[in-house]
Amino acid sequence: MGPAVRPDRQRLTLFDLDNTLIAGDSDYGWAQFLIEIGVLDGPAYERRNSAFFADYKAGRLDIGAFLDFQLRPLAEHEPAELLAWRERFVAEKIRPMLLAKARTEVERAVAAGDLVAVVTATNSFITRPIAELYGIEHLVATEVEMVAGRFTGRSAGTPCFREGKLARVLDWLGGLGRPLGSFGSSRFYSDSHNDLPLLAVVSEPIAVDPDEQLAAHARRNGWPIVSWRAG
Repeated sequence: MGPAVRPDRQRLTLFDLDNTLIAGDSDYGWAQFLIEIGVLDGPAYERRNSAFFADYKAGRLDIGAFLDFQLRPLAEHEPAELLAWRERFVAEKIRPMLLAKARTEVERAVAAGDLVAVVTATNSFITRPIAELYGIEHLVATEVEMVAGRFTGRSAGTPCFREGKLARVLDWLGGLGRPLGSFGSSRFYSDSHNDLPLLAVVSEPIAVDPDEQLAAHARRNGWPIVSWRAG
């Protein structure tokens, strides 16, 4: 149990997931894993997956088109089969990506009594168990629509990406009865310039192993730049 904290002075601490808490991209990695185990057609799917990943890094990703592509396999298989594949994916691909320095920061925030969440554009089916590996209860992610116990292949609600990530965080806080302004301070750790809408509204934006665009923005604005991958 962390120390008791007055609610109006509590800190909000948010962590991006891909290339921040983990040394890689879980969305991209999930597709590559499905190719490896023969679920997806390798060459064709990998070309499109790589193209979307390049668009993401360049800041021109069409999130609707990407989600149509990325979520389709969830609709084509039984939930039990998907869960078995996810368990293997986390064990074989995600655990090696975990970062000791990231875990230290998470543990420090939890011990301080912060309200802590993972905030990620990657869908919650993939990312829920990864947040749990870090002992983080709250997850704000792109949600996947389910009907009659099966995924439809469509996203539910606003995708948690760029301005949508900020909107989803504000909606989540509203559901807790804790608007952003009610915290003594707020902190967001991210590697990506795609997260600038959310980074711009917290009181402590922190760039973690940032891409070139975010690194340049952080330097111009005097934001801390840290590395969780360096030895």
